[in-house]
Amino acid sequence: MTEMPSSRLDRRAFLGLATTAAVGVLAWRLGSGGEADAVAATPAPFQLPDTEWRKRLSPQAYAVLRQGSTEYPFTSPLNNEHRKGVFACAGCALPLYASSTKFDSHTGWPSFYDHLPHAIGERVDRSIGEERTEVHCARCGGHLGHVFEDGPPPTGLRYCMNGVAMRFMPAAA
Repeated sequence: MTEMPSSRLDRRAFLGLATTAAVGVLAWRLGSGGEADAVAATPAPFQLPDTEWRKRLSPQAYAVLRQGSTEYPFTSPLNNEHRKGVFACAGCALPLYASSTKFDSHTGWPSFYDHLPHAIGERVDRSIGEERTEVHCARCGGHLGHVFEDGPPPTGLRYCMNGVAMRFMPAAA
């Protein structure tokens, strides 16, 4: 009597399939320009060793600024900040956005229609399988958020920033 082929995977076939899947995921991740890799690769004039960044920043700010994470929407106290002043990088204190350019985008993150001169850098971000424009601090390279072309006049841009990546500095009275 001839033996019927088994529909179950034997160990060799399983390991081959698992290896192929792992290599595919790794190749996709490396080719996608993951945010954490991009943050680490950003040339920046203000640099600190990773241990110093961890001392300087809260765990959530570290995850966003140094690893490209995103805070949960509607959790930042900066959403409700309406005083005159400047929003600066939480990592290096570089002024990024004037309060006069802040608007309520109803997205849950502090949003601005323009940035201060020489304050930010941009790069392509493919980390979620679609192309977006990531925004980072021009001084320390920290991940701030993304910019989209659905903002108000006069620029038509929406700089959608992580509040934990910034500090508010009120204007002198």
